[in-house]
Amino acid sequence: MREIGIGIVGGGYMGKAHAVAHSAVGAVFETVLRPRLEMVCATTDARAEQYRAAYGFARATSDWRMLVDDPRVNAVVIAAPQALHRQVALAAIARGKPVFCEKPLGETVEDAAAMTEAAESAGVVAMTGFNYVRTPATQEAIRLVRSGAIGRVTWFRGEHTEDFLADPETPANWRTRGRANGTMGDLAAHPINCALALMGPIESVLAEIETVHATRPGPNGPEDVTNDDQAQMILRFANGAMGHLHSSRVATGRKMGYAYEIHGTAGSIRFDQEDQNALHLYRAEGPEAGRGFTKILTGPAHPPYGAFCQGPGHGTGYQDQIIIEARDFLAAIEVGASRFPTFRDGLDVQRVVEAAWTSSDEHRRITLTRDT
Repeated sequence: MREIGIGIVGGGYMGKAHAVAHSAVGAVFETVLRPRLEMVCATTDARAEQYRAAYGFARATSDWRMLVDDPRVNAVVIAAPQALHRQVALAAIARGKPVFCEKPLGETVEDAAAMTEAAESAGVVAMTGFNYVRTPATQEAIRLVRSGAIGRVTWFRGEHTEDFLADPETPANWRTRGRANGTMGDLAAHPINCALALMGPIESVLAEIETVHATRPGPNGPEDVTNDDQAQMILRFANGAMGHLHSSRVATGRKMGYAYEIHGTAGSIRFDQEDQNALHLYRAEGPEAGRGFTKILTGPAHPPYGAFCQGPGHGTGYQDQIIIEARDFLAAIEVGASRFPTFRDGLDVQRVVEAAWTSSDEHRRITLTRDT
């Protein structure tokens, strides 16, 4: 085993998750590369020092350039707002340093394309942080679909619904300002990534995107909400299947509604992240009277569950998804080849988001162009 110095840009919610993951991943997966928490960057020196002491980093800075340039930082994790993603990633790639960037990859398609082109041209490991697709249950769903267990897929429904802004009296904050921070720039990226992983490329999209609560309480009176609360998309996949996606931050009662349902000619699959350790499988076989959905509780037979726990049904949690991401990032660095989801996978998601906005703005179906 050998050490690798990790620098994390951003020490808040996701920065902490990645710091904890890199502290634990070597023990959980016995990785060849063992992370060393070398440096954390935050908006002020005081905040950076707070994160350093709390998470166990060797050093702290308020200048992300210092972190990227530091020779003891061998790989960079970007857990800062997406407005910083492009410049931090390009700087790290220019220095030949592997990059793990939280979703969405950039504020725009142009950002994501520039980051992807730079990483691929330089041959640098570059991956995007879609954590929910890594649960053992969803990995099993991907395996079942690809193995033909439910036959030819004919339909997909996906959602990511939460209620953290369902109350119209919740005060305005950074999430209610700017298109990139709305539902399409935040929650929608996850079910789009899920749809691409399970179903393959999206051929066309017809979307409606709206703001449900136009104003919210502000420090000086009502403040306009300048981004979207919810969206729905009708999809056609390149494999011919139909699909529907729904994303909302005003879905009263939903806390982690990352869910999907897939219909095939020989069966169906259902999943809901609020019960993330269970997958529901229906097989169209045997006498009709005995058919029904089977609840599969994940366990060591569903990789990478066994690295966390030897007891079936005991369950994995949110932080474990981030540890799996760290494992994948380290494994990619070890062999010098990016793993799914790569920057290009992040770019594919960004292209669907942009097509959905165009569709909603122009009230028409948009056909997506595919790389050749």
